[in-house]
Amino acid sequence: MEPVTEPRSRRRMTGAERREQLIHIGRALFAEKGFDGTSVEEIAAHAKVSKPVVYEHFGGKEGIYAVVIDREMQRLLSLVTQALSASHSLVKLERAALALLQYIEESSEGFRILVRDSHAASGTGTFGSLLSDIASQVEDVLADEFVERGYDPKLAPMYAQMLVGMVALTGQWWLDVRKPSREEVAAHLVNLCWNGLTSLDPNPRLTSASRGLVLAPGLVPEMPGKELSDKELKELGKQRERELKEQEKLRRELDKQREREAKELERQRERELKEQEKAQRELDKQRERETKEHEKLQRELEKQREREQREQERLRALEARQAELEARLADVEPQ
Repeated sequence: MEPVTEPRSRRRMTGAERREQLIHIGRALFAEKGFDGTSVEEIAAHAKVSKPVVYEHFGGKEGIYAVVIDREMQRLLSLVTQALSASHSLVKLERAALALLQYIEESSEGFRILVRDSHAASGTGTFGSLLSDIASQVEDVLADEFVERGYDPKLAPMYAQMLVGMVALTGQWWLDVRKPSREEVAAHLVNLCWNGLTSLDPNPRLTSASRGLVLAPGLVPEMPGKELSDKELKELGKQRERELKEQEKLRRELDKQREREAKELERQRERELKEQEKAQRELDKQRERETKEHEKLQRELEKQREREQREQERLRALEARQAELEARLADVEPQ
């Protein structure tokens, strides 16, 4: 950024003019270098004033930064608020996308400052808080749509964050590429938001109520000749009717699918229960066979013990008889 040059026979600036000059210079430097990369010395040098002049008007670069952030946030919020004042939800969505892209196109430096991590010196919040403010407005629009279409309006805040986040990130990408045109980018954004991936229009276009729209910060735009025509209103009505029918069809199919899944789950549970009962019966039979086998073995073991006991008794009897015979023989032997 080149220092600001003034004619030799310059008049002395008023306090208000000097403030605006310092804000303009600070805004350009913040966009180029960020808050931390910008110094009071640089601001003063580009304005061709001394550092005390900057401190006198703003108390330092923090004061300039706070004013710049506040102005940019108010400008962007004003454009989006105007866009959301349209009557039809589709037109609101188109104009909101156009509003953000118009701001990026006309205030690139301001947008670069906003999307950076806002410094604590701003005192007015961050780009994230600004998007939350916008999302809260979108939330009201979505809540009405959800009620009309039979959706749960409690989900509107989540969907509002999704929509605003998608548009904001697309805007950050478009800030550098600038292709395709603003209206073409807006048309494709609305195509995805409004139709969804399964119903994308291969050649999306904005409605005549939004084409050529240019918003003015702080003003409610007058759009002579840009209101929806009867034909377009009928077409939008037919489109909404088709969407509602398609949604109803999808709901019926979903209900049928859930019913099929519930029946299949019930059949699966019945099969599992039968399998468990069969397995239990097999287990009971196995235990019964094992019990019988154990009892049989026990009986055979007892019989074996009885046979062994009788054999031992027989052997002892034989041994006793043998001993008795030997004793008798000893008695009859000749002396």
